[in-house]
Amino acid sequence: MSARPSLASAPIALPAKARILVVTLRRIGDVLLTTPLIRSLRRAWPDATIDVLVFAGTTGIVKGNPDIDGVIGMPARPTIIETCTLVWRLWKQYDLAVSTQTGDRPTMFAFAAGRIHAGLTATDGPKIGTTIKRHAFHRSTPAVPNIHRVEQMLRLTDALGIARVPELVCPAADPFEQIAPGERYAVIHAAPMFRYKQWTREGWRALAAGLAQRGLSIVAISGPDPEERKYLDEVWQGAITIHQYAWPKNVALLSHAQVYVGPDTSVSHLAAATGCPTVTLFGPTDPRIWGPWPVGGLGVPWQASGSIQHRGNVWLVQNPLPCMPCMLEGCERHIESASTCLQELTAEQVLTAVDQALASGRQPRAGAA
Repeated sequence: MSARPSLASAPIALPAKARILVVTLRRIGDVLLTTPLIRSLRRAWPDATIDVLVFAGTTGIVKGNPDIDGVIGMPARPTIIETCTLVWRLWKQYDLAVSTQTGDRPTMFAFAAGRIHAGLTATDGPKIGTTIKRHAFHRSTPAVPNIHRVEQMLRLTDALGIARVPELVCPAADPFEQIAPGERYAVIHAAPMFRYKQWTREGWRALAAGLAQRGLSIVAISGPDPEERKYLDEVWQGAITIHQYAWPKNVALLSHAQVYVGPDTSVSHLAAATGCPTVTLFGPTDPRIWGPWPVGGLGVPWQASGSIQHRGNVWLVQNPLPCMPCMLEGCERHIESASTCLQELTAEQVLTAVDQALASGRQPRAGAA
């Protein structure tokens, strides 16, 4: 989506060299999807100091982001003492604080930190709480259902009266080191956080074989979680070396790959943001909200389901059963249950999307300062 005039009548008034805090207490991929809002703030107030408040485990995804001056990490499950200490530390230290969520905790931190505060308000839930938040915020926008998370962030820029900059910004990349033989390689990240987002082991192996037949070396990557590594050992059975890198190394790796293939994970969002031709496998999750954001923005929103959807440098692959997207945690309704839509997805369909991605070539990297 291109920049457009904001819905607010005028930009919110901030002092020269303002201090701004963005509160985004979500998982890694969600934090990455907040970076278009942060870039919009940076373009609107280039001399401002912009900090972000995130969970401690997500700080790496914004490390080296040129739009961010400081990162404050907090525990995902803080004690009362830790919460009170952080509130005291933040108290009215910022000219503007923006909550990117409707929840009570991020809203509380935005209220505490900012002399002016803005944020999302819920369209469901207790009406009293929503009304209080809506009137307490100096600027707010409702959390609209079934729109992309980035679009929701850009609606916050509308509320602030500043121009939209619909660019995901990657962490700073490490110097690139060739780790695959030859110049043409594919990156595969086969391990989502939860079982209900998993494809089949046989599917991944057939995909790797198909990529090799197309003259590509395979670089399989893993996160630091021991359970993830155990799962990937079972997938690859020693046939493919598994590499574990920090975010800056992954950015460099993806920035030079011919194609990336992965499930609905933060790595897939990162791959799309680097400009890499990105093939992502979706199951129960709604792509209208969480589909990877292509370089240059999402001119046409993702559809709820379809065999292969293409937007920019992203191909989204689904097995479009009538129940999709159910937004449930697997067919048995818990995170360790399987999803039939993914279990029945064929390697041939994924390779069809891969062939389209390989034919497209790369896009310039997003997120340059």
